[in-house]
Amino acid sequence: MFSRMITSALRTLPGLALAMGLSATAVSAQSGGGYWQGVQKAGALRCGAAVAPPYVMRDPATGEYSGFFADLCREFAEVLKVKPVFVDTTWDNLIAGLQAGRWDVSLALNRTPVRALAVQFSIPAMEYQISLAYNKNNPKIPAEATSVADIDKPGVTLAVMSGTAQDKAISAAVKSATVLRLPSNDETRLALVSRRADILVDASDTNLLFTQSNPDWAVALNPKPALAKQGVSFGLPHQISPADIEVVNIFLEEKVATGYVDTLIRNAVDKVLKGAR
Repeated sequence: MFSRMITSALRTLPGLALAMGLSATAVSAQSGGGYWQGVQKAGALRCGAAVAPPYVMRDPATGEYSGFFADLCREFAEVLKVKPVFVDTTWDNLIAGLQAGRWDVSLALNRTPVRALAVQFSIPAMEYQISLAYNKNNPKIPAEATSVADIDKPGVTLAVMSGTAQDKAISAAVKSATVLRLPSNDETRLALVSRRADILVDASDTNLLFTQSNPDWAVALNPKPALAKQGVSFGLPHQISPADIEVVNIFLEEKVATGYVDTLIRNAVDKVLKGAR
C-alpha cells in the first residue's frame, strides 16, 4: 500500500510542478533527467532576449531576431536538435524570467557576483567594458576627461538602460551627476541626440556603433580606471547541474577559440552600421 502511494505521488509530481509555475525543463531536471534533456523533450530552446545591439537585435516590422548572441542561441539549438524560440523581454526582467522558468537561457548576460547569487553562467563569449559616449562640443564635458570623476558634476545627466550592468556600475560610481534610467536602447540614444542627456553610458562596442554612425559630433571615452570589465555569457538557471553547464561551455569554447564568435560580432556590427546609413 505504502509503495503504491509513493508511486502515485511521483506520477503527479510533474503536474504539480507545472501548476506551481515550473517549466517542463525544470521538472525534467529536478527528476534527474538532465536540463538539456528536458529542453530536447520540450522540442524548443527558449532564449530570453532583451535588445542591445550588436548582441541582440529585433526587427520591429517582422519580429525577427539577429545579433551575435541570437546567432549563438540558434546554433546551440541546432546542437540540441530543437527549435530556437526567442522570448522578448527587458533587461529589468532578464534574470527574473529565467528564475521563473519563462525561458531556458538568458542572452548576453554580464557575469557579476550579485547576479551569480540568482543564476548561473556559461563561460564568456566575449569580454565587456563600459564606455561614455557624448557630443564632443558639449561644454559640460572637459576635453581632457579620462575618468568618471571628470564628468561626475552637478548638471551633468547620464542616460543608461534601466536594469543593465552599466546601470548598476554607473549608479555606484557617480555622486553628483544625474542618472537618467530609460527602458530601451533607442530611448537612451534619443536622449543624447535630443540633448536631454549629456552622456550615454553603454557597452563599449555598442557605443562604438553609435559614434561610427554619428562621426561628426559623437565621441566615446573608455574611462580609466575601467568602470566595469566583465564577461558576457549565457545566463542559466540556478538549479542546472555542472554537467549541463559543461555542455554549453564546450559549445562556446570551440566557437570562441576558432574565431567564429569574432566573425559573428563583425557581421552584427556591419548590419547595424548598414542600417544606420
